[in-house]
Amino acid sequence: MRSTSNRVLATLAAATVLGSSLAACADGENSPQNSKAISSSRASSAGQAGGDCTPATSRDGLSLPDKSCAQGKTFQAVVDTSQGEFTLELDGTKAPQTVASFIQLSGAYYANTSCHRLVPDFVLQCGDPTGTGTGGPGYTYGLENAPKDDQYPRGTLAMARQGNNGDSNGGQFFVTLKDVPIPSDSAGGYTIFGKVLSGMDVMDRVAAGGVAEDGTAPKTPVTIKKITVTEKKA
Repeated sequence: MRSTSNRVLATLAAATVLGSSLAACADGENSPQNSKAISSSRASSAGQAGGDCTPATSRDGLSLPDKSCAQGKTFQAVVDTSQGEFTLELDGTKAPQTVASFIQLSGAYYANTSCHRLVPDFVLQCGDPTGTGTGGPGYTYGLENAPKDDQYPRGTLAMARQGNNGDSNGGQFFVTLKDVPIPSDSAGGYTIFGKVLSGMDVMDRVAAGGVAEDGTAPKTPVTIKKITVTEKKA
C-alpha cells in the first residue's frame, strides 16, 4: 500500500486502507479497502471555509467551500466521460461539506481527468488530476455519513481518504461496482455522499475490460470530459 495515495486496495489478501485492501491512495486521500482499499495518500491542509457552491473555473487557489450552500439540498450530476455518461445524485442533507466540495471541483478541477484506479468487483476510483492517486485540491476535511454497518451497496458514491485519518477527504471519489463490505479503520468508514442514478453499464463495461499492466488503472481508459450539476427541486 502506498503511503501517499488514494486508492482502493484489497484487504484480506492485500490489506491496505479500507479493510485491508481499501486503504490509502491519494493526495492525502486514501482509498477504500475491502480487503480491497480505497485510499489517497498525500495529505494536505484544509483551506479556510468560504466561497460559493459553484464549479470553480481553475484548479489553482482552491479552498474548502462553505457547506451551507449544499445543506438540505439534493443535486444531480451528469458525468460525461470518454466511455459514456453516468448520472449521480448528490445528497447535501447527509453530506453537505462533501457535496459542496464536489460541486466546486466539478468544474476545472475534474475536467479532463482520468479514473486512475480499478479494483474489479469492488470500485472504480476517480478525481485525481495527476492520475497517480496522490493528487488533491489543496484542502482536506472530515468524515460525513459513513455507514455504521460498513456496507456499501452497488452504485454507492463515496470519498477516498488516507487510512486511519478521518480528516483526509479531498477530491478523489469512488463508485462501488457491487454490494461490498468495506471495513472501517481507526478513523471510521468512508463518506457516502450520493449514488449512481443511471449509467452503471458504463462502469460495468470498463470493469469488464480488466486492469492495465500497471496493476492499478483500468485497461479501458476513462476520462471525465465534463460534469454538469443541477439542483433537484422538490
